[in-house]
Amino acid sequence: MEAKGSIDFSASARILPAWPAPQLKEKRIFLASGSPRRRELLSLILPHYELAVTKEIDENYPPSLPAEEVPAYLSRLKAQAYLDELDENDLVITADTVVILDDRILGKPHSAEEARDMLASLSGRTHTVVTGVTLTAKTKSETFTEHTSVTFGVLSADDIAEYVERYKPFDKAGAYGIQEWVGAAGIAKIDGCFYNVMGLPLHALYMRLRLFPIEI
Repeated sequence: MEAKGSIDFSASARILPAWPAPQLKEKRIFLASGSPRRRELLSLILPHYELAVTKEIDENYPPSLPAEEVPAYLSRLKAQAYLDELDENDLVITADTVVILDDRILGKPHSAEEARDMLASLSGRTHTVVTGVTLTAKTKSETFTEHTSVTFGVLSADDIAEYVERYKPFDKAGAYGIQEWVGAAGIAKIDGCFYNVMGLPLHALYMRLRLFPIEI
């Protein structure tokens, strides 16, 4: 399919069978994310979408902003970079996910030691994963958030060290992937959307997409 407008996209977008709302067939939907997990997840609910070229965004936020409001703020910030490039029939999805423990955001670890420390802090405790998602069209933008509570069982120092060494979770907020070994073996309970912990709340996103085109 030939791209319209000025948004570049990658031909590597996956196309899988799905059953989208009829309204979505009239839209060119772009995912603006460098996350391979978000790309794979979106393919579960949309058979056709395109990848917008990821732009360098200064992801700073006001220090006074409550931790749970940060993902929505950053998803809107990412969306602003595409506003001037949208055609009438374009819709861009941007998202940001954070792991919150004791009102503190655990970002992506910069070293194995930091990753081990993060996992040790999560061990035996409940934390919150929050994703902010922004849907942006030429004449409208809408942001929503999804919260999931995740409870880890007690992780031994050896298990943590082995996980970090084998999986190298340096691209993951909170230093873990729920779809990996530490999720299967270490997570005792989850309250909320599983896919939200991976980076995209699929049910909530799909329901928003179904309504969004009607209202434009």
